[in-house]
Amino acid sequence: MPALLVQSDRGVTRVSLNRPDKRNALSRELLADLLRTVSDAAADPGLRLLVLTGEGLVFCAGMDLAQMQETASRPDAADVFRSDAQLYRDLVGRLIELPVPVLAVLPGPAVAGGLGLVLACDLVIAVETATFWLPEPRRGIAAAIITPLLFQRCGLSASSDLLLSGRPIDAVTALRYGVIHHSVPADQLAATEQHWIANILTGAPGALRETKRLLHSAARKKISRQLDAAVETSASARETAEAREGLQAFLGKRKPAWIPDGSE
Repeated sequence: MPALLVQSDRGVTRVSLNRPDKRNALSRELLADLLRTVSDAAADPGLRLLVLTGEGLVFCAGMDLAQMQETASRPDAADVFRSDAQLYRDLVGRLIELPVPVLAVLPGPAVAGGLGLVLACDLVIAVETATFWLPEPRRGIAAAIITPLLFQRCGLSASSDLLLSGRPIDAVTALRYGVIHHSVPADQLAATEQHWIANILTGAPGALRETKRLLHSAARKKISRQLDAAVETSASARETAEAREGLQAFLGKRKPAWIPDGSE
């Protein structure tokens, strides 16, 4: 079964994460497929809109932690983690730089690296039951590449809540913070997606491209520099003792050592 489903029709390319049994976790193979697909779409002169979604009840649970655990035991772990961080940075950068609008359609939660993908999209609709969570500090790491994306979208106050509180937020809060733009009942998601696509396509192709360019022109150089700097931070964070303990605790379904007794 392919880990990525791609459909193109009349200028709209729809890309769907297809690992529902793994909650659409981002393996390095899936990241590479996504980057290649988005790059191919960018080269299509007839492209007018990219839709990013996921199969099943979860949009994306973040990085494939089982694969991370396997990587941590390798003698070349540092180099692999750095390569993985660069791959993720390249993907979110490609989504940001895509000259046409990118619409994220979320059938459920967006967690960690999955939320980073959402923040790299221009427009976001989600089911009302979706939750949004950046649990990286709970796992002993920092959401280095995601942090500048979040700050650009939501500002300091909302970013502090998502990054420091340790709690997920619901769709109502995500809408208020600006993480998403619209939420609907699950049984209305497909129809809402089609309605949004139809509305977006009422814009002239050249005008939409120029509008997106104008929207991003002021921030693009700054965010690009921040993402580049975050690659090293992201890779290094995965090699610490806290990162190893956090990953082992998560996979072992226990609390990491730094959580006091009696705490959640």
